[in-house]
Amino acid sequence: MEKQFEDFRHQLDESGSVRERIRSVVMEMEAAARLVHSSLLLVHQSLPVLEVLEKTKLQIEVIKGLFGRLAEILRERPDQYYRYHGDWRSETQTVVSLLAFLHWLETGSLLMHTEAEKKLGLDSSEFGLDIEDYLIGLCFMSNELPRYVVNQVTAGDYDCPRKVLKFLTDLHAAFRMLNLRNDFLRKKFDGMKYDLRRVEEVYYDVKIRGLASTESTQDETAQA
Repeated sequence: MEKQFEDFRHQLDESGSVRERIRSVVMEMEAAARLVHSSLLLVHQSLPVLEVLEKTKLQIEVIKGLFGRLAEILRERPDQYYRYHGDWRSETQTVVSLLAFLHWLETGSLLMHTEAEKKLGLDSSEFGLDIEDYLIGLCFMSNELPRYVVNQVTAGDYDCPRKVLKFLTDLHAAFRMLNLRNDFLRKKFDGMKYDLRRVEEVYYDVKIRGLASTESTQDETAQA
C-alpha cells in the first residue's frame, strides 16, 4: 500500500510542476492577447487597417513563441496533450478569435485551420490547434463584426454591411454542416445567428436609406 501511494505522490508532484510551468506561460499569453485586443479596438475608431495590423505584429510573434514554449513542455510528457489541454484552452480560443479578425480585416476571408496553426507555429503531428478551439475562436470573432459594421457605417463606409453580411452568412452556413456535440461550441454557434441578424438590420437600414453604393445594388441585381 505504501509503495503504491508513494508512486502516486511522485506522479502528482510531477504533474503539479508541469501545470505550474504551463500556467506561467499561459499568463504571459493572456497578457500578449490583451495587448493585441487593445490594438484591435482601434479599428472600431476607424484607424486604418494597415496601421492596426502593424501594431499587432510584435505581439503575435510573442504569442507564437509562447506556444512554442508550451510545445517544449509537452514534449517532456508525450501522449498527454489532452491531460493538460484545459490549462490553455480558453487562451487559445481567444488568440484564434483575434487572429481570425485580423485576417478578415486584411483579406476579407476566413482564416483557415491550417493557416491559424502556421501563424502560431504549431505542428498538428505533435502540438496542434484543437479543432473545437479553432471553431469556438471563430464564433468569438463573429461577435466583433456587428460592432465593426456599426462603427464603419458611422464613419461613412456604407458598403461594409454588405461585405460582412456575405461573410457571416457563408460562415454560418458552413457551421451548419457540422454535427456539434460540444455543448459550449453549440451555444456559441447559436450566438452567431444573432450576430448575423444584427448585421442584417444594419445592412437593410443602409439600403432603405439609399446609402448603399451603386456597385452593391448592381451585385445584388446580378445575383438575383
